[in-house]
Amino acid sequence: MKDPVEKRSDDEDLYDIASWEPRTALDRLAIRTHRGVVQAGRRFVVGLGVLILFIILAFSGAGALIIEDPFILGLALFSVIPAGVLALYIYRADITTKEPPSLLLATFVLSVLFAGFAAVINSVFGFLQLLPLVGFVLFFYLVVGPVEESVKLLAVWLYPYRDSRFDSVVDGAVYGAVAGLGFAAIENVLYITQNLQTPGAMLIQTGIGFVDGFAETLEAGGQITAVRGLAGPGHVVYSAFAGYYLGLAKFNRENAGPIVAKGLLIAAFIHATYNTLVGLVPGVVSLIVPGVPIIVLFLGFVLVYQGIFFYILYRKLKRYEAAYERSRDAGTATNVDSELTEFDPDTP
Repeated sequence: MKDPVEKRSDDEDLYDIASWEPRTALDRLAIRTHRGVVQAGRRFVVGLGVLILFIILAFSGAGALIIEDPFILGLALFSVIPAGVLALYIYRADITTKEPPSLLLATFVLSVLFAGFAAVINSVFGFLQLLPLVGFVLFFYLVVGPVEESVKLLAVWLYPYRDSRFDSVVDGAVYGAVAGLGFAAIENVLYITQNLQTPGAMLIQTGIGFVDGFAETLEAGGQITAVRGLAGPGHVVYSAFAGYYLGLAKFNRENAGPIVAKGLLIAAFIHATYNTLVGLVPGVVSLIVPGVPIIVLFLGFVLVYQGIFFYILYRKLKRYEAAYERSRDAGTATNVDSELTEFDPDTP
């Protein structure tokens, strides 16, 4: 987009009038100042994430409990295996160049750190749950879903998105999935440690996620690990959707804002709907089909719900793969045709 003066001029020098490029020492200083402010802002966000995470681990007792009993850390690691397998599948579904381990690791770590932002915001707006009838629904749709998906996407946007190796739309889904894996990992650590510290109590809010309500006591350590193991992949699916649209936005700059908003709306809605239904559907079904353990109904709901949206994501990735193959074949065919024309010299 150009200024009217620039559009109507021919070869006139419009520097500092209607166009600009760095020419003077002041211009170069302005560029360095901008870069410095941006870098300082990123470092501040990361540092704040580290501080908040350490505070959460300290006040929740999770850090001390893990140090005292490494078995708990083992449970937490075991609980993220399903989410890890799903993230690995999405990584392997990238038909373009594979993403470098350094960017994947950075995304994972940033997602773990930024989970603390969600913890704080969720806690601040937790009063919405006190509203009769619709309190929890409003809380899930207006706070939990949008906030958690935003902080996961922030982990992608802050670092890998700005790297030149983020060079295709589908890369967004890969980094989004890794961000979801990091978020699920720290959430599972807090869920498991909190429940093992409060034997005999129902699952309660950790500040990042919410009550599943089915694993209750110290003896249910294996049960809560299994529950979290099945719930964790949801984070990978939700943020893979948001990440895909972030990738789409990178290559469609003129509509980048609405595209990113679309991805976040999709991810937040799926996430909030899961949180709303997971505590309702198993209980309703248990009234219709008495005698079936509630944990079985819960696991069945999780598998069906997440399976539906994973299939939708799978179809989206396959559509991209098919389009990529067609474009590659078309490019190859064009090259072959040009080599076979009578006007081109023979290749040695």
